[in-house]
Amino acid sequence: MIELDHFERKILRELQRDASQTTAEIADKVGLTPSPCWRRIDRLEKEGLIRKRVALLDRRKVGLNAQVFAQVKLNAHGRANLDEFSAAIGGFPEVLEAFVLLGTMDFMLRIVAKDIEAYERFFFERLSKLPGVQEINSTVALSEIKSTHELPI
Repeated sequence: MIELDHFERKILRELQRDASQTTAEIADKVGLTPSPCWRRIDRLEKEGLIRKRVALLDRRKVGLNAQVFAQVKLNAHGRANLDEFSAAIGGFPEVLEAFVLLGTMDFMLRIVAKDIEAYERFFFERLSKLPGVQEINSTVALSEIKSTHELPI
């Protein structure tokens, strides 16, 4: 963990809200001049606190109307190859997030698709065919109540 001062926390909050802001705009909002603000942002990037800056898209407006959470259980042989399964799902653009779990299931995946029929194709043609998959429990999200990438800094 890297120690953050008051200004760095404010800078990170601002970048999480809108990474397209200029350094001068961020500096003004956090109470610094642009040069020291830029140096702090540069340090935060070099130290890996800021992994990258991206544009967050509205999945529905680009035609990805279905969001599914899939819990995957691997068989005993599959558990021995967690890295192989991880690499395979890492190559699926439909899988937005993947977590290794403790408990009865081994993975939790957040998957998006055009619609339920597209998810069904993905499920039968790709996900369920991965080696070692024993069971998949899919839960379709009906509505999205909260979605954020802002960490509580």
